Amino acid sequence: MSRESTRRFFDEDEEPAHVLQDAPLAERMRPRSLEEFVGQAELVGPGSLLRHVLERGGQPGSLILWGPPGSGKTTLARLIAERSQGCFVALSAVSSGVKEVRDALEHARRIRGKAHTILFIDEIHRFNKAQQDALLGAVEDGTITLIGATTENPSFEVNSALLSRSRVLTLGALEPAEVAVIVRRALHDAERGLAGLRPIVSDDLIEKLAKASGGDARVALTALEQAVLATAAGETGERRVESVTLEQSLGRARFSYDRQGEDHYNLVSALIKSTRNSNERAALYWLARLIAGGADPMFIARRLCILASEDVGLADPQAMVQAAAAAQISHLIGFPEALFPLTQATIYLARAPKSATVKTAFHAAAEDAAKTPNAPVPLHLRNAVTPLMKAAGYGLGYRSIHDDPTAEAEMPCLPPELLQHHENAEIPAGHAPRRRAGPHTSHPGS
Repeated sequence: MSRESTRRFFDEDEEPAHVLQDAPLAERMRPRSLEEFVGQAELVGPGSLLRHVLERGGQPGSLILWGPPGSGKTTLARLIAERSQGCFVALSAVSSGVKEVRDALEHARRIRGKAHTILFIDEIHRFNKAQQDALLGAVEDGTITLIGATTENPSFEVNSALLSRSRVLTLGALEPAEVAVIVRRALHDAERGLAGLRPIVSDDLIEKLAKASGGDARVALTALEQAVLATAAGETGERRVESVTLEQSLGRARFSYDRQGEDHYNLVSALIKSTRNSNERAALYWLARLIAGGADPMFIARRLCILASEDVGLADPQAMVQAAAAAQISHLIGFPEALFPLTQATIYLARAPKSATVKTAFHAAAEDAAKTPNAPVPLHLRNAVTPLMKAAGYGLGYRSIHDDPTAEAEMPCLPPELLQHHENAEIPAGHAPRRRAGPHTSHPGS
């Protein structure tokens, strides 16, 4: 096991490893203590259970850290190892297999009694069942403390045997204010950060970068470093970073897109209204704008699912199946590949016939319910679960349509006060005809 991947923290006869100066800024600025850690206050903030355990040198047990990219999973794992004074072994599920796992476990057994091994596996969801099963014995008998990091839901991606032996900690995306703290720290840190380059970045640009990073500290620091290095020093030696440079470093579309701002909701509104209007090309344009801007694929999928029922509904029940499948697949694979099921669902919904039956029918029922909030359930529709209820007439006169087809027309199912107006009324159709193939759309299957 190489020294780079395995080391004992705080040994008296060795110096702590230092990050190389040519490492990326995000790696150089990785917090060295819990006090430097930004965000996730519920997990590691003062008074939290994990903080309480670590400050007393205790072992937190095996953990699965679940959160989006750049939220601090790897950093937190390293800090836990440092606080626990353990031997930290880091593996990536992308480049490691069963052999590397077995080597790490063998190393842990050799040093057991001298040091406790904390095995960190980044992107543990990429391990298959056999690779995850290889960890079970060592986790169960205490040979290692496992810390797995994943961006995917552990309930689906980590096998149940490992989950039952671990505690899942959920990390959220960093808030823009938290990303801004990390950015400013990097600008002012002369030892590990960018202060030696004398960068000048306005507060407005820092706030815009923090918002555009989508809660990912690594994205923000990478863009910041590229922007500072791309900015020439002036006569005084200062590097005044301009908006256009930061845009190019982060990506113009992402930089101009604010997930919490008005434009976010304007874009998705345009997507939904264009799809409702059966304008396929326009719908795909607005979908592409959302994707290029870094919108959450599940946010888009949820809106398409709503449209499938609200605006297509019974005119084409398969629309809901298509939207739900797109949402499920997008959840499983994420971007960039999620653009395919989202595009397919958008095309299908734009081409589908439109109907507001579901929405208008529910609103009509809700209006009736609001007018008669205390109307009793007719006795024949009540369930007689006790002899007393049966004696009171519950269920008396109920006719099942399976045994008595005439019950559909003859047995009332509404409260008496609504019978006169609605018992035989048709549910409003609210149907809009399918668009003909034209400049905006085409026939399904074309």
